Amino acid sequence: MKIFFRTIHLYLSLAAGIIIFCSCFTGTMLVFEKEIQHALHPQRYSIKPQETRMTLANLVPEALKQVPRAKLSSVMVYNDPVRATEIAVIIPEKKNKKDAEQPALKTEKSKKGNGHDHKDKKLKADEKPNLTLFVNPYTGQVIEQFNRRQTFLYKVEMFHRFLLGAKNSFGDWVVSLSTLIFLFILITGVILWWPKTKAIMRQRLKIKWDGSVKRLTHDLHIVTGFYTSVFLIVVVLTGLIMTFKWANVTLFAILGSKPPVKEQPKAPLSVYKPNTAALSADAVLAGMGKTIATAEYYSVRLPRDSSATYTVNVWPKGALETTADIYYIDQYSGSLAGSQTFASKSLGQRVRAFVKPVHTGAVYGLPTQIISFVVCALSLIFPVTGVMMWLNRIKKKKKPLAKKVVVAA
Repeated sequence: MKIFFRTIHLYLSLAAGIIIFCSCFTGTMLVFEKEIQHALHPQRYSIKPQETRMTLANLVPEALKQVPRAKLSSVMVYNDPVRATEIAVIIPEKKNKKDAEQPALKTEKSKKGNGHDHKDKKLKADEKPNLTLFVNPYTGQVIEQFNRRQTFLYKVEMFHRFLLGAKNSFGDWVVSLSTLIFLFILITGVILWWPKTKAIMRQRLKIKWDGSVKRLTHDLHIVTGFYTSVFLIVVVLTGLIMTFKWANVTLFAILGSKPPVKEQPKAPLSVYKPNTAALSADAVLAGMGKTIATAEYYSVRLPRDSSATYTVNVWPKGALETTADIYYIDQYSGSLAGSQTFASKSLGQRVRAFVKPVHTGAVYGLPTQIISFVVCALSLIFPVTGVMMWLNRIKKKKKPLAKKVVVAA
């Protein structure tokens, strides 16, 4: 049975070893991405606090004046007085001649009544921000315009996820299948490690640093593999849940919850009041009281039309990026039109929100980040030592054959 599992372990490792090595290497680099950004660019995030902050009604227009063609998406506000305010904006990409001709064709078609107007408006509404403005909340000055897609670590993330491709690209499928193969490699590795006696177990729990090169290679592969296998299996399983639909559905089924529908639930609408001016973002936030005052940070998305609501995402102190509470505020009365708090979600949704933080090591802050970094760094040893062990085994098999030929001669 162990020969069978050793064969599976070997050939799966040879098939996906390079991709697994690259994924572990890039994953190691991404563990402390935020900390690296804060350390390299402290002036982007930190400012000198002053007596009073500008209201959002004055701050946002003042910041947008400094960035031509910028369209507001959302505003992220930190209660920490030394943190800059982050304004997410959309900068329309420059169009070439072909793209410039297409809008004219669309307008002609829309006049004929082909029914595409609503779809085009929906696409514009779902457009994602591509630039973040770091703004001094006391003066309204734009400190820096930041585009994460142009950073080196974003390229590292795209390589980690898609081999620099895109969603559902060839690179995406290669990484996804390699992650699934990695799970089988880890399981078979634990089976192969499992000792028959207590004496062998003692040997497989420590590295013999004064041994030969072959023994050291063997111990580095076996011993470090055992100590990191549990953590790596968790990392791989969370990666599979984020990658494959069947893995995500399985998680919800195990927890007895229904997976959420692909389309996000529609936000409630404001009660339209003709001849009534909409409330400002500052008035809406003031009406939320302690919910905002006790939060670590929160984001505000302004209504897109006269019937929409303010969308306020609130992160209480110590909350993870994926565990925000969402509030929908009527733009005319300031009353709560609806909410989707993290606590009100199903067990499956709450557990699913922890999948990414567990995968990246951010679930419990610095301690789990350090563990994730060390585990990912140690995992780089396996492909190298595994190939060395395989080559040593091939050489060992070839030597007796060579002796027999000499004797026959």
